Amino acid sequence: MLADKDRIFTNLYGFESPFLDGAKKRGDWDGTKKIIARGQDSIIDEMKESGLRGRGGAGFPTGLKWSFMPKESDGRPSYLVVNADEGEPGTCKDREIMRHDPHKLIEGCLIAGFAMRAIAAYIYIRGEFVHEANVLEQAIEEARAAGLLGKDACGSGYAFDVYVHRGAGAYICGEETALIESLEGKKGQPRLKPPFPANVGVFGCPTTVNNVESIAVVPTILRRGGSWFAGLGRENNTGTKLFCISGHVNNPCNVEEEMGIPLRELIEKHAGGVRGGWDNLLAIIPGGSSVHMIPKSVCDEVLMDFDSLRAEGTGLGTAAVIVMDKSTDLVRAITRLSAFYKHESCGQCTPCREGTGWMWRVMERLATGEAEIEEIDMLLDVTKQIEGHTICALGDAAAWPIQGLFRHFRPEVEARILEYKKTHEAA
Repeated sequence: MLADKDRIFTNLYGFESPFLDGAKKRGDWDGTKKIIARGQDSIIDEMKESGLRGRGGAGFPTGLKWSFMPKESDGRPSYLVVNADEGEPGTCKDREIMRHDPHKLIEGCLIAGFAMRAIAAYIYIRGEFVHEANVLEQAIEEARAAGLLGKDACGSGYAFDVYVHRGAGAYICGEETALIESLEGKKGQPRLKPPFPANVGVFGCPTTVNNVESIAVVPTILRRGGSWFAGLGRENNTGTKLFCISGHVNNPCNVEEEMGIPLRELIEKHAGGVRGGWDNLLAIIPGGSSVHMIPKSVCDEVLMDFDSLRAEGTGLGTAAVIVMDKSTDLVRAITRLSAFYKHESCGQCTPCREGTGWMWRVMERLATGEAEIEEIDMLLDVTKQIEGHTICALGDAAAWPIQGLFRHFRPEVEARILEYKKTHEAA
């Protein structure tokens, strides 16, 4: 279990002020000028040493991603873009950082921006997060007034500013290139890659897109040292992580824990256990709605990190743990997620535009049992034709929950079809 001294987000629950006075008491903005004085390459090396992997879902090494940015300018400015769109069902961690600890994010923007030779950061925030955006803008104004941002940020001689851009609440804008398109004032649709954002990003300039949590942990890592962060968790899955636990638990919560904590321990220690006891557990979606669900037999032993969950055929994603007890109609739950992905597809790629609606309509019939057993394999075949065949990963995200359902709970779906046939033949 994570020791209190190793916690990064010490105001996660908002017991103290989110603004500058409170932030400084918690150690934010302490020695930022000294961190910047270490130089760009030194900061990136320290981030690589920490082993931090992106906290937005993909888990790509953060220091490595930063190193892709050009070291010599060709005349174009560079930018940092922070993905604060957070639209994944079950995920509710980034909004807590912005609501209660915004200065961690702002200081992280400055240090990360400096390391990548960027001139500004744009925080692209989901439009529904009205309160969070207001807190964030107030915190940025405070930082500017205190000389922490601006022409001479923290007295370092480095000019840097942070801007908040409100999106319109489209899930697709959580994909980094669709986010960039939206930031430029265009329709939020993913771009083909290459060129990658590090070469041609926002306004045609070199850009790195990072998740809120990935950027907010940066100042603490650099203050305490990359080796401190690397000493938490497991090899290649280091550090602390915010977990969002929802669904059929006694105390749904957000909690910061060490990577690699057993899933059962996470739920029993922090969320008051599964409603009706652990034996009442049916399945868990461990990383936000787009990853495969896992049955209780896997949940008993699995560790909460990227590699352990990948070995079980699922993923850590955003670490949004959705708990479902034995009262859950799993087929109906996945049907609901299929409706979400159909609604949120941008419609650019044919497999996703046509496939998400088709999958949802078949799932609706499977949920009532009004289908043929052969349709299960046909639906699985369609998920394989969508997965990996679209510009962005929304096609994969729509396919995986259905694949997870059939992988672990196919007999329940077949039983429902047979039950429907029996009752209607009798009628």
